[in-house]
Parts: sequence; structure tokens; C-alpha cells
Amino acid sequence: MTAGSPASGSAAEVFWVFLRLGLTSFGGPVAHLGYFREVLVLRLRWLSDAAYAEVVAICQLLPGPASSQVGMALGLMRAGPLGALGAWLGFTLPSALLLTLFALLVQQQAASGTTPDWHGLKLVAVAVVAQALWGMGRTLCPDGPRRLIALVAAAAMLLSPGVSTQLAVIAVAGLAGLLLRTHGDAPAAVALHVPLRRRAGQVLVTLYLLLLIGLPLFAAVGGGALAVVDGFYRAGALVFGGGHVVLPLLQAEMVTPGAITEADFVAGYGAAQGIPGPLFAFAAYLGSLSTVGPGGVLGAMLALLAIFLPGALLVLGVLPLWAELRQGHALRRAVPGVNAAVVGLLLAAFVDPVWVSAIGDVADLLLALLALVLLTVARLPSWAVVLAFGLTALLPTPL
Repeated sequence: MTAGSPASGSAAEVFWVFLRLGLTSFGGPVAHLGYFREVLVLRLRWLSDAAYAEVVAICQLLPGPASSQVGMALGLMRAGPLGALGAWLGFTLPSALLLTLFALLVQQQAASGTTPDWHGLKLVAVAVVAQALWGMGRTLCPDGPRRLIALVAAAAMLLSPGVSTQLAVIAVAGLAGLLLRTHGDAPAAVALHVPLRRRAGQVLVTLYLLLLIGLPLFAAVGGGALAVVDGFYRAGALVFGGGHVVLPLLQAEMVTPGAITEADFVAGYGAAQGIPGPLFAFAAYLGSLSTVGPGGVLGAMLALLAIFLPGALLVLGVLPLWAELRQGHALRRAVPGVNAAVVGLLLAAFVDPVWVSAIGDVADLLLALLALVLLTVARLPSWAVVLAFGLTALLPTPL
């Protein structure tokens, strides 16, 4: 790795490239990585396939939104720290704006007393999470030991939901991965040109830890906006796998204490499936509707910045240090166990709140299966399925 190497592009160039990606990248984190490779590796040739694979490997080892972290890393390598900011802004703005507008619509309808029944979006959420669970399970749990880790993780989260349980599950799963040695081949190491020095990386990682420890203390005293920042920062800082896996953490932070209703939570999650860009932008919707903190547009901005900040600090901090960190074979051996636990966390979220809040009778089950067939067999884009089921909220009779 070459730390402190000069960047070769501009932040404006990075912003416009990632804005186009943010407007067109449907399908979740795995699909996002495919879009990134097609545009940045094959078409624009910003970096080689080997270098891209190494960046993806780094981000998969870190907690946070993997596809957004890959984008920030590529923006950093292309145009320095401002390039990382440009990549995040371009990729995140479209989805954040759409979800904030949806939250404002929900608030307006609630104030007028004519709140639509968003049950169709809940049913889409069942189908989307089931699809993600199946795909991730096949990839990350290909053998008996990892399936067992996933099932134990799911059971633990269902019996004792919360952040502390998730941390314990991830730690135990990493240890199990070390003991079972269920690890695959790591990508070959390549030189990455990172325009940050080791000292800057150390400062950023230290700041990540200080905020993780200090924000709960400040929130306990100040409450309000600080509580919003603390809750979303911890969600972004502690979730491995990103995407759908942030669901249980956000549920624990928002639904359990009563900052948002379970119905609004699941409806917003369903709406988030039909838009491009990172699923972490769901935080904008939650921050806007939250009864804790300022709410509205300011609440959306605070939640959005807070949930992405830890991932940004980590990836920008670790990149200059990666040459040394990647020599740790124990870290790589632990990752398959952690990945299996991620599947278990997603399974727990699928059961509660997604399934519990959406499936009330046989008709609900059949409609959720229809949405799943449209996604997997008919291969309709997720936005089209979300739009079709979401429009049922405007019908005179609830779905």
C-alpha cells in the first residue's frame, strides 16, 4: 500500500459519477458493488480489478454500510478526502431525499387524520428480506457449522433483542470462526494508492472509538438531538454486513423505546426497497419521524450523518493502516463466523418485526409470496414491486 500518494482526479468528478450511480443503483449492497465495478473499473478504469477486490475485502471486514464504504474508499483514492465526501454525497442524496419526502408524506397524512394503510409496503418488506436472507444464507452459510452459528445467533436475538446481544453474538461468532477455521481464500494483496498517511488513519480510528464511548454519556445528560445522534451512530458503528442487517439495530434504537411506531418503521423499510442507493438512507426517514430529537428535515439530516459517520471514519482510517492489518491471519479466519452470525441477525429481523407486523392471515401470506415470486421468478425490479404494492395504500379498501 502506498500511503500519502497523490490523487488523480477532482472531488467534483467523483460527485457526478457517484450521483449517477446513486440514481440508478437498485438492488442492495451486492448489486451496488457490481455497478461500481462496471462503471469505475471496466468503463472509467479508475483502478484495476485486483485493487477493487482488495477494497471490497477491506470494507467487508469493517462494520458499517459496505457498498457506501467502498464508494468512499474509491472516492478517497481518486480525489483525496474531498473525493470521499463527494462519493458519499452523490451516492446517498437521491435515496435520502426520497425517504425524507416519504416521511413528510406520512406525517402530513397522520396530521390530517387520513393516514393511508401502508400494509402493502410491509408485505413487500417480507419478500425483500426473505430474498436477501436466502441469498446471503447460500453464500455465507454453505456448511453445517456456519448454519449452526446463524441459527444460534437468530435464537439469541429473538430471545433477548438489543445492541448488547448483537455485540455478544458477533464476538462469539468470530471466536467460533477462529476455532472452526471455516475460512475461504482471501483476495491477493495489491498496492493501493491512498492519499492519507498512517498518522491520519490512527487519528480517525481513535475518533471513531471516542465517539462510540463518549456519545452515550453526552446523550444521557443532554437527550434530544444528542440522543438521536448517539442511537444512529451506534447503529452504524456496530452492524456488520450493512444493508438489511442494520434492521434489528435500528428497531432496537427506534421502535423499542417508542421513538417511532412499529407500523411506520416497517412501512418505511418497505418503501426503502424501491429506491436506488444505500439502505442506510433509511435513517433519514426514521430521523424525520422520530418523536425524540428535532424530527422533520433536521432530524433526517442528523440521523443520516450519524449513521454514516462511523463507517466513514473506519474505512478512511483503516485504509492507510491496511498493509499492516492484513498480515493478521486470525482476523481473516474470524470473518466467516461473523458473516454467519450476520445471516442469523437477519433471520431474527425477518421473524420480528418484519413477519410479525406484516403477516396476519393467509391472504397476507399469499400476497407476500406473490411479491417474492415477482422479485425472484419474474425478476421485476424491486422499485416496480414496491410501487405496485405501495399504491394499494391509496385504494379505498385496505389490502
